[in-house]
Amino acid sequence: MAPTSRILGDLAFAEVSEKLRESSILCLPLGAIEQHGAHLPLDTDVVVAEGLARRIVARWGDEFDLWQLPTIPIGLSREHDWAPGTLSLSIACFVALMRDLARTVTRALPARNFAIINCHGGNRGVLENVLHELRGDFGLNACSIHPFDLACIESTPAAPDIHGGKSETSVMLALAPDRVRMMLVTRAAARHDAAAIEARIFDRGATWPWRSDDPGLGEGGIIGDASGASAELGAVIIDRVVFESGRVFRRLIENGQSGARSR
Repeated sequence: MAPTSRILGDLAFAEVSEKLRESSILCLPLGAIEQHGAHLPLDTDVVVAEGLARRIVARWGDEFDLWQLPTIPIGLSREHDWAPGTLSLSIACFVALMRDLARTVTRALPARNFAIINCHGGNRGVLENVLHELRGDFGLNACSIHPFDLACIESTPAAPDIHGGKSETSVMLALAPDRVRMMLVTRAAARHDAAAIEARIFDRGATWPWRSDDPGLGEGGIIGDASGASAELGAVIIDRVVFESGRVFRRLIENGQSGARSR
């Protein structure tokens, strides 16, 4: 009989061993609390992470035996710490949190597949290294899903869509329209220096600690242009993320099977 809910917290403790298996996939929504310009709330990345996780689990839950974990709402947001309300963990704390989560997951749950639904770009670089530790130190077959990249959102130095811009605002309009202050969006937020964005963000040959209050990158904490955002576009992006997540889960399962054979 299919479970009525695939949210881990909805289960009673005695149901865990009945519902979950070693092959189950745990889905962890990971967000951030940080400025997103004047028109989006501080918890935008949390809203998006949870909204996408719900839809991903609803679509693929039965096929891949997905289970949604409680959201981690705070990540690595030092590039936005000039703005009131932005919260950020240290790198050491973030890594320790992920390792402690892995430790308690392997103690408390039979599942050994782990998918992080990461909705803040600032978390990505550290996650790419933490995944090795989750596998090597805790035996978790893990991956990170980065939704806007998975949906192939176009972003160039000439027309950036990096933070608080068209795609992110559109997804918020689709998920939580009452939280978006579209009357505060102006094309002034689209002002940027394409050469500066090319050099500080898009250059793969060097990494720079860019900040969202850099006037060369944008205005008002926005790197992009939210004036063309719409709920319709947001729905298209969400559908694309949900669809493409299926191939990620297939690969995750294949990775786990090949890893088991090699041991």
